[in-house]
Amino acid sequence: MRGGYSGRCGFAGGRHSSSRSNDGRGYHGNPCLTMHQPWASLLVHGIKRVEGRSWPSPITGRLWIHAASKVPDPDTIKAMEDFYREIYAVDGITGIKFPDHYPVSRLLGCVEVVGCLRSEELVCWEHVPESVRLEGLTDFCWLCENPQKLVVPFEMRGYQGVYNLERRIYDGAVRGLLPVQGPLPVKFPLPDPRDPFSLKPGSLTFAASKPTLQKSESVAAAIAGARAAATQFSKKDRKAAASSEIGTEEQSWGSHGGSSSVDCNGLSIVHGSYAHLQNQNRPSIFPSTQANSQNPNSEPRRSPRLEFGASNRVTDY
Repeated sequence: MRGGYSGRCGFAGGRHSSSRSNDGRGYHGNPCLTMHQPWASLLVHGIKRVEGRSWPSPITGRLWIHAASKVPDPDTIKAMEDFYREIYAVDGITGIKFPDHYPVSRLLGCVEVVGCLRSEELVCWEHVPESVRLEGLTDFCWLCENPQKLVVPFEMRGYQGVYNLERRIYDGAVRGLLPVQGPLPVKFPLPDPRDPFSLKPGSLTFAASKPTLQKSESVAAAIAGARAAATQFSKKDRKAAASSEIGTEEQSWGSHGGSSSVDCNGLSIVHGSYAHLQNQNRPSIFPSTQANSQNPNSEPRRSPRLEFGASNRVTDY
């Protein structure tokens, strides 16, 4: 069995205690993302190392993970567990310990987002395990390290997009974190070791002759099953995107419902994804404000500020 990948350096102090926007401006908050199960628990347990979205990661640093209220059906859980069994087997990893439960409406833990790449960059990146490259199924791939889970998940309601975790919840949660050792931990190498924000879309270049990422029949079948599991959310996401000027976020694993083809020549990733087209020129979120810079420990707004065109209301998460 291969150990964890290394190669990242110049990231002072390792994991950030607070997150920053990708343009380098400080943001002293506690960003959180609500995800459907089983994807949320798979990420916090270190099995899932890439969070796929139709929009680029707005932050670098700690990201709290909250599980939405929808109870996952057994077929969805099986499809995703089968997917990870197959892609880890490519790297010689077997006997994966999956979560015993997939709780809903709970704050589960956190990960460190160390960068973001486009799908066609990740699938061609030979400095990471092949199983990680096989996770690159969506437009933008948020690269995650250092998963930590809560000993006791906190019950709470979520919001759309990336939002600020309330201070009272953060104060209780941060004391109950435990490090998680995933099946194959990865340290994503920085293109520029001196710049912790250098791992971003367009930062990797490859020769035009790079070969297509090959998939066995069993891996291809597992990927198809994972995509099918995610399509249960696609109709709602597409409807929301069509009714909004800038669209909404889409669920992980290609839930855009479009077809997909990726090769290592920088060709296309996803076809038919309206939200991706709308989000290409979105500015980075979490702008630095005078209040934040003067008092980095100030109390977040009681109603978290929603991002990326999400409506200013609590969802059914």
